[in-house]
Amino acid sequence: MSDQLTLAAETRDRGGKGASRDLRRNGRVPAVIYGMKQDPVSIHLEEKALVRALGTGHFMNTVVMIDVGGKPVRTLPKDVAFDVVTDRPLHVDFLRISEHATVHVNVPVVFTDEEESHGIKIGGVLNIVRHELELVVDAANIPGEIEISLKGLEVGDSIHISQVKLPKGATSAIDDRDFTIATIVAPSALKSTEGDNETAAAPAEAAAPAEGETAAAEGDAE
Repeated sequence: MSDQLTLAAETRDRGGKGASRDLRRNGRVPAVIYGMKQDPVSIHLEEKALVRALGTGHFMNTVVMIDVGGKPVRTLPKDVAFDVVTDRPLHVDFLRISEHATVHVNVPVVFTDEEESHGIKIGGVLNIVRHELELVVDAANIPGEIEISLKGLEVGDSIHISQVKLPKGATSAIDDRDFTIATIVAPSALKSTEGDNETAAAPAEAAAPAEGETAAAEGDAE
């Protein structure tokens, strides 16, 4: 299960682009808390603390307690806007949730046991189709990651969602098809070499004279 984070925040009285720019100049990031049929609350966070939280790698699938004036609010991050040039966080949206709310989260996939995949050992390449799985899960039991073993896989094998053991209580948000998560494919270099060998063999076969042609050639020589 992913760890719970806590971020201190203050409410902001002014809205608009000018007020947001002032906050960012002072090392703060504007944000909003919404949901659960309550009025949205405009807040601002310390940029350094937010960047550290983002650096955990699982910020978007972690319950974040927002401490607003000593009153913690349970939330789930829903969107983070970044500056396209500096990559600094510009704004964050937080969704209020109850302790055991059912939530949709994107959980990263981690592949293990590569050394036990015969397909990879002989030169196959792991082609990852989905780096994250969208899950429906209890907010109190959000997994930090989903491990998928590559043990025993050969070149040409595929991993589908039906083959993945999800944590207890978690289900795939995509339930209308058995989608592919990854495949073991032959390396392009291997395919290219095989193609070159076939091409080289063809002219050699064409150049070899037929038995009748050889006899005729010997007759002409006589």
